[in-house]
Amino acid sequence: MAATERAIELAIIAARAASDRKAAEIIALDVSENLVLTDAFVIASGNNERQVGAIVDAVEEALHKAGAKRLRREGKEGGRWVLIDFGDVVVHVQHQEDRAFYALEKLWADCPAIELPEDARGGDGSAPEYELDEFGFPLVEDTED
Repeated sequence: MAATERAIELAIIAARAASDRKAAEIIALDVSENLVLTDAFVIASGNNERQVGAIVDAVEEALHKAGAKRLRREGKEGGRWVLIDFGDVVVHVQHQEDRAFYALEKLWADCPAIELPEDARGGDGSAPEYELDEFGFPLVEDTED
């Protein structure tokens, strides 16, 4: 069973809201075949904790206006990885370093992508492209000196 039309609509609304706040690397995945709890994931990156919070606020506001009810939100206080559950859609907003480390796209690689319109793909070109190691995971630079 593929994601419902409503789930796809909400995923696009969430992606557009994230893009409006300059989120980077926005993707949407149809996880309906693999999960019974939701139909779609939206994954987006922010450059810092403040931007992650702004993206989360914009997504919640846009989905509320679209009639979606937030069931649960976790992680906003830390601002590194925020999960927002709207039932049909779960939105993950991650700090770009955490996004590279946890690589949700790799974990859910067998799930088909939901095509997002150009204005919902996000980014201002500042998010780095990550080089992959021999196992297909992003290499994360060690910033400690």
